[in-house]
Amino acid sequence: MILSGKEIQKRINSDIYIEPFTAAQLNPNSYNLRLHNELMVYDAPQLDMKKENTATLIRIPDEGLLLEPGKLYLGRTHEYTRTHNLVPMLEGRSSVGRLGMFIHVTAGFGDVGFEGYWTLEIFVIQPLVIYPLVEVCQIYYHSLQGDYDAYTSGKYQKNNGIQPSMLFKDFENERV
Repeated sequence: MILSGKEIQKRINSDIYIEPFTAAQLNPNSYNLRLHNELMVYDAPQLDMKKENTATLIRIPDEGLLLEPGKLYLGRTHEYTRTHNLVPMLEGRSSVGRLGMFIHVTAGFGDVGFEGYWTLEIFVIQPLVIYPLVEVCQIYYHSLQGDYDAYTSGKYQKNNGIQPSMLFKDFENERV
């Protein structure tokens, strides 16, 4: 079951933590999250899953930044979130999607207990000028049934900013 906007607001600072929280960003069954003022792009045109791929930070100026098709941009939410007893999910806003901007290419599923900024995998269909602090995605919450172990550690837990892929760490931990 998905929580209503009223239920999200009721659970703020208990099961749901969003900082900063602004009631104007609340929807009937979700909460809009904003794009921070930085993006990250990988340095090499070819990436390798087994290696740490270096990336460079780019600042989004107030006057906007032109995104190019065929390039993956990593962004992050302006808001820091923490969720207990619920499964957080992330989707792009329809107004943003109608401009041909994909906010998360594959990773919209969160773990119960996740805490941090959401890294956004951004891709555009055609050239698009973006701006900092625009509401680009929405978080919504599913109820959880049964016993569970909360996500308390991992590659991306309690992050401080944009996180490039750390899949290479999975290969380092492989059993031979």
